[in-house]
Amino acid sequence: MNRRKFLKNSGATLAISAAPALSMAKTKAKAVLTVAHITDVHITPDNDVPQRSIECLQQVVKHQLDFFLNGGDAIMDASYDGTSRERMLAQWDTWDAFRNSVSDYEMYSCIGNHDPWWDVPAKEADEMYGLPYVAKRLGMPNRYYSFSKKGWHFIILDGNHKGVTLDDEQFLWLENELERLPANTPVLLMSHYPILTVTGAWEGGQHGDHMKLKQLFYKHKDKVKVCLGGHQHLLDRVWYNEVQYYCNGSMSGFWWGEGDERSAAAYYYQETPPGYAILNLYEDGTLDNTYYSLLQ
Repeated sequence: MNRRKFLKNSGATLAISAAPALSMAKTKAKAVLTVAHITDVHITPDNDVPQRSIECLQQVVKHQLDFFLNGGDAIMDASYDGTSRERMLAQWDTWDAFRNSVSDYEMYSCIGNHDPWWDVPAKEADEMYGLPYVAKRLGMPNRYYSFSKKGWHFIILDGNHKGVTLDDEQFLWLENELERLPANTPVLLMSHYPILTVTGAWEGGQHGDHMKLKQLFYKHKDKVKVCLGGHQHLLDRVWYNEVQYYCNGSMSGFWWGEGDERSAAAYYYQETPPGYAILNLYEDGTLDNTYYSLLQ
C-alpha cells in the first residue's frame, strides 16, 4: 500500500475539509474551548499505519487545540476469537507510540467494541481481560467518568453491554451526574456508539437504550447540548429536542485500506472519507462541529 495515497484527494474531498459542512449556526459568544474528536483510529502495526496515523495527528494539532476526545476503537481489534496476547499487545504498543506523538495534549477516551480482549484462557483471572484493561491502557479513571473544563461538563460513557446499552449501575450514575449539575451547565456526552444517528437506518450500531437516554436528556434539556459518537465510520448530524448528535466518521476510513465496491472513493467508508472533527465550545453553551477530511 502506498502511504502517500492516503494524503491525496480530489477537489470534492477538499470541499469537505475546507468548508464547515457540519457546523452549527454562528454565535457572538466567546469560544472557551477548541476540542478535537478523533474516533475509530483502529491502530495496527501493519501496512505502514504507525507512521501514517502520526502524520494524520500532525494535521489535527494545527488547529491549536485544548485537548482531544478519543471515541474508541483505538486499536484495530482485540475482540475477535483467536486473537493472541502477543497480537493484542502489539496493537496497544502501536497505540502508545501514536498517543505519545501528541503527549503535550490531554486525551480523554471511551472504550470501543474492538478494544477489549475477550478470548483469554483464564478470563477474569487475567488482568488483560475485558474492559478494565482497556481503561488502563487508555489512561481512563474508570470505564465511564466525567470532568469539567471552562464551564463545560464532559461525560464519557461505556455502551459495551448487552444490546449496546449502559448497564444499570452506569445509568444510575448518569442520572445522578446530570441531576447534581447546576441549572444551565452545558454538557457534552461521548460514547463510542452513536446515541441517535441517521446512519443507523442502514448500518446499525446505534445505542439500544436511545429511547431511555432521550427521555433523560429531555428532563435535563437546559444542560445536555451535544452527544458525540463514532463506530459507524460514517458522518452525520441529527438535531432533536435541542440536542445535537454528531457521528463523526473515523480516522481510519476503510480501516486504513483502499475500500470496496460500496466506497465512493479510495479510502472512503461508503461516502465518508477518513477524518476528524474540531469542536468550538462557547461560553453560552452553543457549539460548532466541523469535520475535516484527511485525504489532503
